[in-house]
Amino acid sequence: MNALPTFTALGSGATVLMLHGIGGGHLAFAPQVESLAGAGYRAIAWDMPGYGHSAPIEPYTFKGLAQSCVNLIDALQCESVVLVGHSMGGMVAQEVIARRPDKVSRLVLAGTSAAFGKRTDGRDAETWARQFVAQRTAPLDAGKSMAEVAQVLVPQMAGPGALPEGLRLAEHCMGGVPAATYRRALDCLVTFDRQAALRDIRVPTLLIGGEFDRVAAPSVMKQMAEAIPNARYAELKGIGHLMNLEAPEDFDGLLLDFLAERAPSPAGDLH
Repeated sequence: MNALPTFTALGSGATVLMLHGIGGGHLAFAPQVESLAGAGYRAIAWDMPGYGHSAPIEPYTFKGLAQSCVNLIDALQCESVVLVGHSMGGMVAQEVIARRPDKVSRLVLAGTSAAFGKRTDGRDAETWARQFVAQRTAPLDAGKSMAEVAQVLVPQMAGPGALPEGLRLAEHCMGGVPAATYRRALDCLVTFDRQAALRDIRVPTLLIGGEFDRVAAPSVMKQMAEAIPNARYAELKGIGHLMNLEAPEDFDGLLLDFLAERAPSPAGDLH
């Protein structure tokens, strides 16, 4: 049996569980942990398997990552949680709610998509996936460190309005990801496709996009919001893919307003 993922926790109240992206770790949600705890929530940010002190899983699949997340929810003694996922973490969140909808009371998807590799330029998904992975791993193959990769990638993913200190934290997080984990996560990432499951999401859902996000384009996020029955889309202007670190106050404002809303129908108690 796989060991429980490691996580950071702060505050007490309804549990909000945050799932980081491929270049993250629990520190990628540091601003949100503080904001949520200060607003009366129990804020939890995990280290995805293979990240931080979390043991890797075998095989490294979305099914396995979702099960690790459910195991953590159970270990936290929660009937259900508010699930917040950024980028690849948003894909894990979609996998969790598709497999165990009873574990999620509300859903926040930031800078993510419902599938990887859908192209309109003539390349099939498999070819695109191979090329994407090869492009992302080429610097590592050439002997670069993850810290050096982060110094190049993070600025490319940011928008013009990004806070410099947020980008420094993003570089720190990505620079600390083990290269082997990054490679395995990339191979996993390109397999994701939960487009058909969007219509089955029944909980209140907030989708947050960045105006300058070139990884998960605003148009993609809007389409997802239209496909999910009880969802809405909000966009952060001047911001790119690393939205919760680029503009933490604006991101947290959207998140806290959403959490404070009354559910349209009884959703049960949160723990």
